[in-house]
Amino acid sequence: MPCDATDPPSPAALEAMAATLEASGRYRVLRRVEPCVTIAPPPGTPTRLGLLLDLETTGLDPAQDEIIELAMLPFTYGLDGTLYGVGEPFSRLRQPARPIPPAVSSLTGLTDAMVAGHQIDPEEVARFIAPAALIVAHNARFDRRFAERFCEAFAAKPWACSLAQVDWAAEGFEGTRLGYLAMRCGLFFGGHRALHDCEATLAILARPLPTSGVTGLTRLLETARQASWRIWAVEAPFEAKDRLKARGYRWNGEATAEQPRAWYTDVPEALQQAELSFLWQEVYGREVDLPQQRLTAQERFSERG
Repeated sequence: MPCDATDPPSPAALEAMAATLEASGRYRVLRRVEPCVTIAPPPGTPTRLGLLLDLETTGLDPAQDEIIELAMLPFTYGLDGTLYGVGEPFSRLRQPARPIPPAVSSLTGLTDAMVAGHQIDPEEVARFIAPAALIVAHNARFDRRFAERFCEAFAAKPWACSLAQVDWAAEGFEGTRLGYLAMRCGLFFGGHRALHDCEATLAILARPLPTSGVTGLTRLLETARQASWRIWAVEAPFEAKDRLKARGYRWNGEATAEQPRAWYTDVPEALQQAELSFLWQEVYGREVDLPQQRLTAQERFSERG
């Protein structure tokens, strides 16, 4: 039977329209992030379970601020970075001890009324993450510290960061924010809610990168598996600070037993000696015994690393 004139276009018809617009050279079409298609791994292919994690919080300080939304999206992947399937997500709201700041509500859309009466059970979280071989976050340096304070089971898991551990610049991207990466990949999504961010991150990582042709997940796994060294430029001359900053060093202003008050950088294990040579020659003018810490995915991005 012929379709009624008021019937919406079919997915195939919509895709044909989008292709026509793109072929004109005058338009770019963004497609909504959709659930990833499950494919069966070849027989005998080893696979692992990963979790994409995202948090919404009342602020930036894990010592004072609180989680108000936690989402985790399980996915099955091959050791080469092929995405094979996506499982049922974990998504929970949580009422904080104090009202949500207006700026946070404006950014996330989460209000005090929406989270009222909701709690997240740390034991339920621990059971959910137990089978995971890897936890991925887009800014793991932020998410891991909040997550570990909320549920200590997160501390036992290896973590990877899709923001810091994929060389987006080398692939032709001009930024690393999730919305920008999605747009460059021809995608859009309902941003600033935890589950939407998880879905978007996984969709981006599953796509081939424009320069290397491998998936973002492949690059992420390669980097996450490598050890790195954190080198602390303790008591560096004040006049060297601009040189250190330009080289990518960051300042730690609060000394702890593990982390001195100093400039520091993280370098791949293969570049450890070269970085020490730079510091000896360009900063100190002599060989200096500097504090160093070897980092792996077990402690990287945590308060321990």
